[in-house]
Amino acid sequence: MPITIDKQNGATVISVRGEIDHHSARTIMENIDHTISSALPMRLVLDLSSVTFMDSSGIAVLLRALRQMDQLGGNLRVVGIPPQPRRVLDAAGIGRLITLE
Repeated sequence: MPITIDKQNGATVISVRGEIDHHSARTIMENIDHTISSALPMRLVLDLSSVTFMDSSGIAVLLRALRQMDQLGGNLRVVGIPPQPRRVLDAAGIGRLITLE
């Protein structure tokens, strides 16, 4: 599961590629956890533009990132959401909790 981390306009941007499912979720969570604990970002952006598939494990990844950012007093945005992951997020009502762009 390729993940890249970058800084853009004062935000930490984590870009995820491939599938977010039960096979990859733990690795993605560990990468996000490490990034948040080491960078202590006030703004975290998760770029999903290269995600090809997401199941409910992806929801768990996003909710965990949200909880960590809330504890820091920061915010989380999810951007570049392809159609299939968007359907999963919309069905779960995640847009009520996290800014989806």
